[in-house]
Amino acid sequence: REKYIPKGGPDGGNGGRGGSIIFKVDPQLHTLQDVKYHKQYHAENGRDGSGARKTGRDGKDIIILVPPGTIFKFKGEKQTIADLVETGEEFISANGGQGGRGNSEFATSTHQTPTKAEPGRRGEEFTYEIELKVLADVGLVGLPNAGKSTLLSKLSSAHPKIADYPFTTLHPHLGIVKYSNYQSFVMADIPGLIEGASKGKGLGIQFLKHIERTSILALLIECTDENPASTLETLLKEMAAFSSEMMNKPRLVVMSKQDIFQNDHEELPTELSGEKVLSISSITGEGLDILMAELAEMMHE
Repeated sequence: REKYIPKGGPDGGNGGRGGSIIFKVDPQLHTLQDVKYHKQYHAENGRDGSGARKTGRDGKDIIILVPPGTIFKFKGEKQTIADLVETGEEFISANGGQGGRGNSEFATSTHQTPTKAEPGRRGEEFTYEIELKVLADVGLVGLPNAGKSTLLSKLSSAHPKIADYPFTTLHPHLGIVKYSNYQSFVMADIPGLIEGASKGKGLGIQFLKHIERTSILALLIECTDENPASTLETLLKEMAAFSSEMMNKPRLVVMSKQDIFQNDHEELPTELSGEKVLSISSITGEGLDILMAELAEMMHE
């Protein structure tokens, strides 16, 4: 009861609100590594109200930083609940509970010292599936070992793992490519595509979902490929099977590994199935200036 007041009744204040769990976009992040190893988040409880009508302190929010392109779905469901793209964009994944009401909240003109109080409500609790869809200006697409990682490392400061076996790249890598003193774009080395990927074969959907967020596609085919037209058809077919919208993206066909092309009597094609073709070597640097200029022009368009 209230001190020093004759026959004074209880005078408890309201409880504080519980903290919320908030995900926020940080453009400096490129993976969900931190979230991957942290399965549960608990925000701070609100503090109890106290005598003399003092309201309890609100619980502190938890703010979790994630990269642009992070999407949220309720576990086991397909519908996207939140799609975080812009720097600083936030998603409140669980709201903190409402604080309880103290005795003073129930005072009336005829009942100044009520004994009634009301407990607070529990905060929200959800389970999400969190995915990252890479955001990039240019996506490097091709079969495993088409030279995507080598090209990215040559054009940018990124250092993806490079080796002579399929699926060296298991996760997308991003690199900043500078093509003039003041201009640059983001390039993504995306895991190798194989026939049947749209049905989940190989890295399947994990690969294809990243292409959705790229503005321009650079389709890499090895210059030693015995049937480059067939390889191009495979790449286009798998993308179209996953999403018809992918076929509307600007694209450029690039014949890679020109340095190992041994046929002195045959030139590399400049056109393939009606698509313009550029030939490059990431090792010698041949053709890279032309590729950069072409991509820059496509970016401006």
